[in-house]
Amino acid sequence: GLEGPSGLSIASKFAVPALTGEPLDEELAVNINYMASHPLQEQTMEETTARYNTPLNCASLSVPIVNQAIWGHIGGGVRAQEVKLQRVLRLLASGITAFARSVEGAPLSDTQQDAMALMCNAHFEINCIGKNAIHPAINPKFA
Repeated sequence: GLEGPSGLSIASKFAVPALTGEPLDEELAVNINYMASHPLQEQTMEETTARYNTPLNCASLSVPIVNQAIWGHIGGGVRAQEVKLQRVLRLLASGITAFARSVEGAPLSDTQQDAMALMCNAHFEINCIGKNAIHPAINPKFA
């Protein structure tokens, strides 16, 4: 058969093990798995994000808008990617804001601090992806 010396099939011998942690509550896990594999309906997404606008004192969560003079000098592919990234940044900023509102006024646990740090870092990295995509596409007079 396909069994190797340690009882592993050929496929599993070369598979990269996934890093997994302790299981979550089953109901929570089912909900997370569903939401992570199915998009929200557009109206639901718009209504939900509208409830969590970027706080006035959290300017770094604001979704950057490309200067109109620059926007006109970048290709359509880069513009389309930037629009998609801005959408993801808006969703993430609303999620960060919702999380922050849910813990506001109380000391954050280590897990909550980790969650905030990871979400904020994801926001930072997505923002950098957008900036890095625009830079090479900018007309030299805007560089």
